[in-house]
Amino acid sequence: MLTKEVNDWIKKVEKGNYSSWDIMEEFAQFSKYLTKTEMKQITKRLRANEKH
Repeated sequence: MLTKEVNDWIKKVEKGNYSSWDIMEEFAQFSKYLTKTEMKQITKRLRANEKH
């Protein structure tokens, strides 16, 4: 299950509220605590919301 912090991060990324540097910096802070399944969930959610 994704934590509130991760969900908040995903929402900010989806809205474009981050520079690419900030996105990666914050992701690096919590990514080491994610399971493989959670990483797949994040990837799936972000890909579903990609703007073409």
